Amino acid sequence: MDLVESYAQDLGFARKRITRTLLALLLGTLVAFPWVAPDYMVFIATLVALSSIGVIGQNLLIGYTGQISFGQAGFLAIGAFSFGHFSIWGAPFLVALVAAGIMAALAGVIVGFPSLRLKGPYLSIATLGFGVAVYQIFVNSEVLSGGRSGLAIAKLKPMLGLSSVRYEYFVYMLLLVGFTWVTYNIVSSFVGRAFIAIRDSDIAAEVNGVNLTRYKLLAFALSSFYAGVHGALYAQVLGHIEPQIFNILESITLFVAVIVGGVASIEGSILGAIFVILVPKVFADFREMVPMVYGLGIILVLMFQPLGLYGLWLKTRLYFQLWPFR
Repeated sequence: MDLVESYAQDLGFARKRITRTLLALLLGTLVAFPWVAPDYMVFIATLVALSSIGVIGQNLLIGYTGQISFGQAGFLAIGAFSFGHFSIWGAPFLVALVAAGIMAALAGVIVGFPSLRLKGPYLSIATLGFGVAVYQIFVNSEVLSGGRSGLAIAKLKPMLGLSSVRYEYFVYMLLLVGFTWVTYNIVSSFVGRAFIAIRDSDIAAEVNGVNLTRYKLLAFALSSFYAGVHGALYAQVLGHIEPQIFNILESITLFVAVIVGGVASIEGSILGAIFVILVPKVFADFREMVPMVYGLGIILVLMFQPLGLYGLWLKTRLYFQLWPFR
């Protein structure tokens, strides 16, 4: 096999037969899940799917590019309310979804400009200020947010004889699969390599020909697009949105998902989304415990498992590959 074929194979998502088999089993399980699980579990799985899209986008920015942002709640709000207005104006679901993502991406480019000069905690504070500013704009603008009554979002109309819960599940899972595939291609391409070079050392990256302005702004735009789609899908699931939904806690939740799931890992992003969705459900009767569990999760990850839940998965997979010769 020549070098070109080997390189192309190395970039493949599922290179081994066993990997392709397990992937097929996973997809089969996802298809069968809504037919055997109760509706409330299907709804939770739908929340995991839409949240995973936002966490993957956040990981592109934090994990792969090294740009810390606490302004994701602002992009969620822009995506959600943009989707609501486009839907009210009669735009089809996919058109409104893409338009919401684009609106958030445009805002991301604007927010990305401070990243050209700011780093570390200074950039974090700047993005946090953006999230707070967007929240205040929507709270004080009835035209944008619908005022105290909020904004009503039309639900998806079920097709193919499916119930509303099952139909939303399949649509959102299909979107998650699509975004996952696109993200794998991004991080495997020269764009992803440029992101990683900037994360490791922006000075060295620039010396080697990486355009810092272009790729930092692109990272913010991509991450914001994902967040805008996340916000739009969340609005569609809820059926009604208010500015209070998109407060600073949403930004912190996405950050927790990235850290606990695994930095610079697409699979870890999905695991992190599962974590932040399930913890509030498990502690539904003890809501005050949720922030404590989030904080404890971050501490344990930073101390014992820097790769997060994805690191545990890697260790488990390695164990079974080497067993019984461990």
